[in-house]
Amino acid sequence: QVQLVSSGGGSVQAGGSLRLSCAASGSTNSRCMAWLRQTPGKEREGIAFIHTDRNSTYYDDSVKGRFTVSRDNAQNTVYLQMNSLKPEDTAIYSCAAGANFYDCSWYISRTTPFAYVGQGTQVIVSA
Repeated sequence: QVQLVSSGGGSVQAGGSLRLSCAASGSTNSRCMAWLRQTPGKEREGIAFIHTDRNSTYYDDSVKGRFTVSRDNAQNTVYLQMNSLKPEDTAIYSCAAGANFYDCSWYISRTTPFAYVGQGTQVIVSA
């Protein structure tokens, strides 16, 4: 049974920083992991993607230059460092893991859904 447990959310003022963590348990053998976020009334969207088998990342334009995704394969943990936070970054953030035969391009293009999505952690950014 695969579990993805996110932590690190909270409340911060605009311009501040937060670091989210996602600990994976069980054997995902995923080639791609990602951070998703959802705001009320909107579809959940992928904002940061990282390959587990090569040094490659991808960011949505809304977070590029401010957020950094990283991984520690030995600890089965993925991180999201969020800097220069804006009120529009307020959302529930979840981590996701893909199947073992798809790289991140399948998920960036939304060709296929993630195999595993963890529970979310709330991030609130006040003006």
